[in-house]
Amino acid sequence: MNAKVVAIFTTAAAGSALASIEAAALESGKGLVGDRYYRRNGTFSKKLASAQDWEITLIEQEEIDRFTVEENSRFTAADFRRNIVTSDIRLNDLVERRFCVGSAVLEGIRLCEPCAYLTRFLGPASITALAHRAGLRARIVRSGVVRTGDSIEEFKSG
Repeated sequence: MNAKVVAIFTTAAAGSALASIEAAALESGKGLVGDRYYRRNGTFSKKLASAQDWEITLIEQEEIDRFTVEENSRFTAADFRRNIVTSDIRLNDLVERRFCVGSAVLEGIRLCEPCAYLTRFLGPASITALAHRAGLRARIVRSGVVRTGDSIEEFKSG
C-alpha cells in the first residue's frame, strides 16, 4: 500500500475557511489540536457530543478530483471541509478498522456522508455526487503527530 497524507486542514471556528498546515497533533478523545471540533465549537459539535466519530475526518484526493472534473469546478481540497486528505487508499474500506497515520492510530467509525451544510460550500450536486464518497469519520485511538507526506498503514497490534 502506498497510501499517504496529501494535505491537512484545520480551522478554529465553525463555518470559517480551512487552513492548510504541514503537521498536526492528534489527541485521543479530543481531535486535531486547535481544530473547531477539538475546541467543541464545530457546526455539529452539540449533535455529535455523545458520538465518537467527530474527532477527525478524512477524504480521498481521488474523490475530490473526480467531483471537480464532473462538476467542471475549481474547488480546492479545503472546500470539502475534511481534516486529512489522502491518496492511494479506499477510505470506505477502513470502517471498523484501525490504521496508522503518522504516529497516531485511528479507527474508522462511519462514512462521512455529504449533508445540507456541505452544499453551502460545494453546491447541491454534492449530495448525490459524493454519496458514499465524501470521506470517513474516525476516532483517535492513540495520540500522535501527522505530517503531509506521512504514510497510512494497517494497524498491527503487538
